[in-house]
Amino acid sequence: MRIVVALGGNALLKPGEAVSAVAQRRNLRIATAQLAKMALSHELAIVHGNGPQVGLLALQEMSRPVETRFSLDVLDAETEGMIGYLIEQELRNSLPAAGYACATLLTMVEVSRDDPAFGHPDKPIGPVYTEAEATAAMQVHGWTMVHDGGFYRRTVPSPAPVRILQLEPVRWLLERGSIVICAGGGGIPVLAKVGGGYQGVEAVVDKDRSAALLACEIDADLLLIATDVEGVFLDWAMPARRLIRQAHPDDLAGLTFPAGTMGPKVEAACAFAKRTGRRAVIGALNDIERMCAGSAGTLVSCDQSGIAAD
Repeated sequence: MRIVVALGGNALLKPGEAVSAVAQRRNLRIATAQLAKMALSHELAIVHGNGPQVGLLALQEMSRPVETRFSLDVLDAETEGMIGYLIEQELRNSLPAAGYACATLLTMVEVSRDDPAFGHPDKPIGPVYTEAEATAAMQVHGWTMVHDGGFYRRTVPSPAPVRILQLEPVRWLLERGSIVICAGGGGIPVLAKVGGGYQGVEAVVDKDRSAALLACEIDADLLLIATDVEGVFLDWAMPARRLIRQAHPDDLAGLTFPAGTMGPKVEAACAFAKRTGRRAVIGALNDIERMCAGSAGTLVSCDQSGIAAD
């Protein structure tokens, strides 16, 4: 099978964990060990998140004079190269020495300048803040903040991906047996210029939406969205919450999920399943093999109507 795997932030950093090279490599070894097993039998394209990393770089830029600061699109590119390198290295270390190629591509993703997301930032990036720290950051920097797991995080625009510019190289590499790491952090957001060409834009594209678009465009058989929970839950904040085992995309899309976290995952899974008639699965990183086999996570499929939960 040709599989697109979207690795959530927990592949690099667990909730509350400090952004450090040691922690990221330790967590990646767990993820790449499972991905390496899948690569023995399947074609793989891997997309990863970059929220904590791009947020940290943005904070570092704040210490520089305004006229010398790099914009978010450039920081997206930096994190795509950095994280892609780490994933590729650890993946190569987990694979047999011969017979497996792996490539990381800096990937530009076109977005629309009319996307309403530019007026409603909802993508969390960077570290967590207490309420007092968040209030101060909003006053000093003019940031928008969102409540996230008992703390607060900065939010930035997250426009929908319209087109993946490096699509042909991705196809070329997959057809020749390479594992491809691409559209990292959702890709580098760019706008089409009047008269031709592209320019970067201040945003962070959601990696799940980009993974779904990629999966559709490369004719993937399966979209796996790996995160830090077992799957999609009904009544998530309630003691009696229930794990959705299987759902038709029309029924799942009728429910409401948090915009900056589970919402894009559900949207991406539903979009892929409806457009292709194939399966998408949302579940825990350590269940990737079982998700692929259909025995773990939340399966999103057009094969059956309704929602089955327990």
